[in-house]
Amino acid sequence: MSRFEPLALLALLASPVAAFWRLPCKSPIVVERLDPIVSPGKASGHAHTIMGGNGFAPTMDYNSTQASTCSSCTVIGDNSNYWVPNLYYQAEDGHFESVDQVGGATVYYLQRGDTGEQLQAFPPGFRMLSGNPDKRSGGDDFASQAISYNCLGTSNPETGGFPNYNCPDGLRQQVFFPSCWNGKDLDSSDHKSHMSFPTTAYNNGPCPADFPVHFISIFYEVTWDTNAFADRWYGNNQPFVFSMGDPTGYGSHGDFIMGWEEDHLQRAIDTCTNLSGRVEDCPEFTLIPDSQAEGCYIGSVITEQITGSLTQLPGCNPVQQGPDDAQPPAQCTNPALAASVAATFKDLTSQGWSYNGCGTDNYYDRILTGYSTSQAGMTNEVCVELCGSKGFTVAGSEYSDECYCGNSIPDAGAPIPGVPGNCKMACAGDASEMCGGAAAISLYTKCTGGTCVNANVGSPAAQVIPTGSSGSSAAASASEPASSASASGSLSNTPSSTSTTALLVPTASLPAPKNASAPTGWTYTGCYTDKVFPRSLPNWSNFNGPSMSNFACATFCEGEGFTLAGTEYSGQCFCGDALAGSSATDESQCSMACTGNAGEVCGGAGVLSVWRKTTGSSSRAIKRHLREHQKRMLA
Repeated sequence: MSRFEPLALLALLASPVAAFWRLPCKSPIVVERLDPIVSPGKASGHAHTIMGGNGFAPTMDYNSTQASTCSSCTVIGDNSNYWVPNLYYQAEDGHFESVDQVGGATVYYLQRGDTGEQLQAFPPGFRMLSGNPDKRSGGDDFASQAISYNCLGTSNPETGGFPNYNCPDGLRQQVFFPSCWNGKDLDSSDHKSHMSFPTTAYNNGPCPADFPVHFISIFYEVTWDTNAFADRWYGNNQPFVFSMGDPTGYGSHGDFIMGWEEDHLQRAIDTCTNLSGRVEDCPEFTLIPDSQAEGCYIGSVITEQITGSLTQLPGCNPVQQGPDDAQPPAQCTNPALAASVAATFKDLTSQGWSYNGCGTDNYYDRILTGYSTSQAGMTNEVCVELCGSKGFTVAGSEYSDECYCGNSIPDAGAPIPGVPGNCKMACAGDASEMCGGAAAISLYTKCTGGTCVNANVGSPAAQVIPTGSSGSSAAASASEPASSASASGSLSNTPSSTSTTALLVPTASLPAPKNASAPTGWTYTGCYTDKVFPRSLPNWSNFNGPSMSNFACATFCEGEGFTLAGTEYSGQCFCGDALAGSSATDESQCSMACTGNAGEVCGGAGVLSVWRKTTGSSSRAIKRHLREHQKRMLA
């Protein structure tokens, strides 16, 4: 049987344990010259298409993934990042045109263990790379076999490099990752040496003795719309090239940063044994709608053209045919990273209007019915001024040139906390800002009182400088939240690995807000500001959204071993052991109804309803001890 037999057949034949699930990642969160594994903190050598959590940043660690407010992948609790190089068409005159990606990516999680073997979840802080971007020729080693292509719409067998014929339904890029870990290093200097393929095949079999821990296998499928160029081939060779100047396809590669909650992934590995591959068939998974995943994205931090028509590949990458490995490009000036990402909305707080987020509208049943108009010069400023002049307190721009007014936002159209949404159409009157989209509405509310705060609609993770990029041990590298504040409630400036922000442990015990409750041993400690960039409580829960309550949040945080729990903006839950850059604020600021219980309050915009565990010992130290014990057993 060919090593390029279709994956579905291999999944059925290669292993006694054939269970798997396909994780849909519906769209990229960004297309940019970034790679926090290979080139942390700077522009990478070539452009990538990046899927997953919006905690993605030029420099990041595990806590960065957990700061994600949304993901372009549909399983709640997976904030990992997955990325591959961009594909371009090279025209006969030498210019390049970006090839559209069809959707985002499908990430297979495959139960490819030996008979009776217990597969393991990736540990927090883990990262790896598969493939070699400099490679320009094929091979029979497992690393070469892990890279393949499927020419969709033909019956041709899969290939190890770009096929030299058109693919009517697109070219599918496929990357299989090694699954055997040395049990101690979360990364390595080449980002591959801490991992190995199994001994008998690249996609199955027992692990080598030096790599005793067998992870679940992951495999990427990314489809490119190469058929759009079917009538523009020339000469004797196919016209496509990867972003690192590879016209052969042998330099394909994939990167992975672990962003699952470790116990959640392990439960899925242990219990998701259905042979269908459908994530819907796994009881451990809760899914978000495709439209919500498609609405998750981040702004660019590099000012350069990546898509469209280009005179050269981003990063000055020359096209190198091989067969020898590619050489580094000549000196090329890399652009600096921007201080902050581009905003996904227009900030109008100075005009007394706060942004609520990107809501969902219905052409046949509008969510704002007080007044509407369409104008060629529409902007968000024009819309809020118009609605305000007519006595309305809610304004929404939509489809570039439309404005709608009302006095409340119905639940059916309310923005999803932390998700930027599909408000991606430029305003008719100012192309630099977004005015909703098709059935997507940019919503603003007139501020009252002394506070005017925009909703958090997603942001990149804090920029964390790694302590080392080669061979750091799991024990040293696993990220843990800072807990250096004193128990007296005083401020501390003890630095953590990522920040010197002052920490606060609240000690007040206040009456619980109306209808609110928490597990036994927890007390309400007040309404506190959230620094947001980064979060004052750094650890997100895995169930943000429609089922939030204070009890549910505190229960989750307690189960994770944290001593503080905070609800915010109706549907968000955060955990930690101290508040960073936060201060107590008036209780009236925490006034937003919980999504899971409208009778109680779950914080507000930029403020947290904070609860503190007052009795019983934290299980966090126990969990940490058990993890370290397991690592010593593997050493």
